[in-house]
Amino acid sequence: MLYVGLDLSRKRLDWLAIDQDGELAEVGAVPPDRDGLARLPQRLGDAAVLGVIESMSGARFVHDQLELAGWDVRIADAAKARGLAPLACKTDRIDCWVLAELARRNLIPEIWLPDPEVRAERERARFRLHLVKHRSSLKNRVHAILFQHGLPSPHRDLFGAGGRCLLARLQLREPWASTLRASLLLIDQLDQRIDECERELRRLGVDHRYVPLLTTIPGIAWVLGYTIASEIGDIARFSSPRKLVGYTGLTPRVEQSGERDRRGPLRKNGPNYLRWALIEAAHTAGRDPRYRPIVERMRARHGRTRGSKIAAIEIGRRLTEAIWHMLTHDRPFAPAGAPTPLAA
Repeated sequence: MLYVGLDLSRKRLDWLAIDQDGELAEVGAVPPDRDGLARLPQRLGDAAVLGVIESMSGARFVHDQLELAGWDVRIADAAKARGLAPLACKTDRIDCWVLAELARRNLIPEIWLPDPEVRAERERARFRLHLVKHRSSLKNRVHAILFQHGLPSPHRDLFGAGGRCLLARLQLREPWASTLRASLLLIDQLDQRIDECERELRRLGVDHRYVPLLTTIPGIAWVLGYTIASEIGDIARFSSPRKLVGYTGLTPRVEQSGERDRRGPLRKNGPNYLRWALIEAAHTAGRDPRYRPIVERMRARHGRTRGSKIAAIEIGRRLTEAIWHMLTHDRPFAPAGAPTPLAA
């Protein structure tokens, strides 16, 4: 058995192999493309190989290619790997050796790797959010152009029918006029593509095992339901609601040592998209009578703006707990006190 540590960069993949006694077997580097990854297993022959690579962009491609070649490849949590083996001197070769040694000692802080189906679901949901982000940026630029020219908008929706008529009548100098026309054209194109993405998510969500259940929660419709389902993946990998809440990053930092107890902002670990979707759902759920008292209590304590944000985090945590019970027991949403309470 050989244990191989892999260190990926944009232009090359450094690797180092050690044997069962921890002795260096071989070391080298290959291009991180299909041809380079195909040559690497040939270099090490027919020996059984356990490879380890840190989680980063491109690690899944390396994992998939080497798995097809017959290797057993694990993806390690980069932060936990550094915690297990802190280094005074850091080089690519040392990084490879550390990962190989963790594999030899069976100490790999392995992360869960979604299957191709879940990866495809995440890509669909994340691409829609990517388009929405660009559309929002363009709309903000149009608002900025009007503000720079002292042109207030009497319309609540500047990009609705009335707002578009106002924008068409504007007499702006160049290059602002061209910028405005190009921005509106791109917004229209993005609107069309986002609508196509949402129709696809709704169509695929009908047969999804989680989405129909998630849409019974206040504040969650098809788009957010599909996003949350794709980011969670398999609910069975979370043994309790607290594990799922911790995965969302909606828990505060806590540092305790002796008599010192420090509480900080949110940890924000886990997928950003999942945390965003839960907060979006929480803002809408805050208008529901079952969650409205939380919003009112936080606003009375912290003020309207800050209180609304804190309430959204609290409601997001409660929704996460309810989601764990719903998906684990395959039941629709039911508020606390209902015949089938689901920790909401």
